[in-house]
Amino acid sequence: MDRLTSAARLMIVSDLDHTMVDHHDSENLSLLRFNALWEANYRDNSLLVFSTGRSPTLYKELRKEKPMLTPDITIMSVGTEITYGNTMVPDDGWETFLNNKWDRKIVTEETSKFPELSLQSETEQRPHKVSFYVQKEKAQDIMKTLSKRLEERGLDVKIIYSGGMDLDILPQGAGKGQALAYLLKKLKSEGKLPSNTLACGDSGNDAELFSIPDVYGVMVANAQEELLQWHAANAKNNPKVIHASERCAAGIIQAIGHFKLGPSTSPRDVTDLSDCKMDNFVPAYEVVKFYLFFEKWRRGEIEHSEHYLSNLKAVCRPSGTFVHPSGVEKSLQECVTSFGTCHADKQGKQYRVWVDQVLPSQVGSDSWLVSFKKWELSGEDMRCCITTVLLSSKNKTVADGLTWTHVHQTWLHGDASSDSATWFF
Repeated sequence: MDRLTSAARLMIVSDLDHTMVDHHDSENLSLLRFNALWEANYRDNSLLVFSTGRSPTLYKELRKEKPMLTPDITIMSVGTEITYGNTMVPDDGWETFLNNKWDRKIVTEETSKFPELSLQSETEQRPHKVSFYVQKEKAQDIMKTLSKRLEERGLDVKIIYSGGMDLDILPQGAGKGQALAYLLKKLKSEGKLPSNTLACGDSGNDAELFSIPDVYGVMVANAQEELLQWHAANAKNNPKVIHASERCAAGIIQAIGHFKLGPSTSPRDVTDLSDCKMDNFVPAYEVVKFYLFFEKWRRGEIEHSEHYLSNLKAVCRPSGTFVHPSGVEKSLQECVTSFGTCHADKQGKQYRVWVDQVLPSQVGSDSWLVSFKKWELSGEDMRCCITTVLLSSKNKTVADGLTWTHVHQTWLHGDASSDSATWFF
């Protein structure tokens, strides 16, 4: 959170499975649409928070499988773990708070007396969370009896049933809602309370998110019955909580527009990116727009035209340079010429390009240094490079766009490919 020196314009707090991530969307289109919207319009002055029932292990597995952005804050294990930044630094104050009237050993002892409870995998058992599977028809009776027994043993716990099968036992002070309330209180104490907060979810363990005062909420179209029932009983007349008509991340975009929280048209939904009308220079939008064109060109979704190549050359300074991740240096004009030869080379294939953590910094009256991660997914192969771009507005109008003067890339985590010739820009 130290990245922002003032209050976030918007903080999105989203569940992952079946909310931000649609496991029925093999092309990940709704997720990629959100990614483009966030990086082009929100990343530099807003906060992205992922709030998931997954443990750190399963969360990291999901990030390897799906084209997900890097969040500023990660809430895991049903609100029992809060971490910050790329390195996922844990919040020690939250851990201390959760220790009150919690004894994991007693929880394990009492739950062992219920043969109906089937322990989830070892990765899902956390210091402040014990997780089981249980049949839907038996869940309510077990929760009632177990809650009473644990109270008799001196514990103050919360039992959450979600997904029609998952039963989690947590300290009473834990949960996605309490974790969000804790974050908001922490941000307020630092004078950084977000101007708006949007909570997004699909299942029972997300209900608490919609109970926090002054927080907007969206239940995505594919929300489970347990959440819809909670809404009908507890928030039916709350205008700040809506049931979207769009699935997963598309529902989140819909909510941004519904509540007028900011721009809600993803660059991926703009047919002709050259027609984008901006009021001033927006370096992040320029970067997102460039790599969307890059993807569409290689997928053959736009025609091979000298017009496009001429426009591309026009935004690249004649003396500009590109340092390939392999270390080879070329002129940007040479790269554009090479780019012309790869039109539709990914047509009919699973190929996507997205950018993550696009952070511009103005380094002169007419120049910006923009850092970001550029990702490519080609079939099963997902690669990333750390990219730095120097953009200039010298002798340019907003309608012209910014000039690319220098691009430098390095592979992330040894993502180097033996076929470096297929890696452009």
